[in-house]
Amino acid sequence: MYWLFNSSIGRKFIMSISGIFLILFLLFHMSMNLTLLFSEEVYDTICELLGANWYAIAGTLVLAGGMFVHFAYASLLTLQNLKARGSDKYLSSNKTQTEWAAKNMYVLGLIIVLGLIIHLWNFWYKMQFAELIHSPNAIIEGSGLVKGLFSSPYYVIVYLVWLGALWLHLTHGVWSAFQTIGLNGKTWYPRLKVISNIIATLIVLGFAVVPVYFLLIKLTS
Repeated sequence: MYWLFNSSIGRKFIMSISGIFLILFLLFHMSMNLTLLFSEEVYDTICELLGANWYAIAGTLVLAGGMFVHFAYASLLTLQNLKARGSDKYLSSNKTQTEWAAKNMYVLGLIIVLGLIIHLWNFWYKMQFAELIHSPNAIIEGSGLVKGLFSSPYYVIVYLVWLGALWLHLTHGVWSAFQTIGLNGKTWYPRLKVISNIIATLIVLGFAVVPVYFLLIKLTS
């Protein structure tokens, strides 16, 4: 187990596994958001189920742990890359890999984290956390909160910029994760690039359609 925590390959593996876990969460969160386009009641029911319940709290802690591990190992690997000047670089050991996203994964990650902090402040803090501390201002019906925030063009623009950074991060991150866990070679390389682009695009479009939808309703009403 020493290699898993003390070698660059082990650190990449842990980062890849935690990244795949976070992608699964994004797919769940995206699916939850999309229900709002069809039924506010269903969305509010999901929000209530994910309130101050033991399973929701446990899931939140696991998610926070996965995010911390992913960011911590990204920081370690970035520092390692700054010191290394050989083939041990995380961003690209292949000289032909010159994509902008591949060279700026850590910067993109920082943008995503900042956007996540804003998102947590506007949603999690006002809903699950407020319910945990028994705040009289706790919001149970999340549909009203979502529609209110996404009626602001400024918030929607910031949200879409955040999604742009997420798309760039995922297009390279998913591909890199697949390679790290063993799917590589000339045959798999183009396939993984296509799969990564599809996954990233589906996630980002799934998240983007909700704010755009409610902003258009606000602007046309």
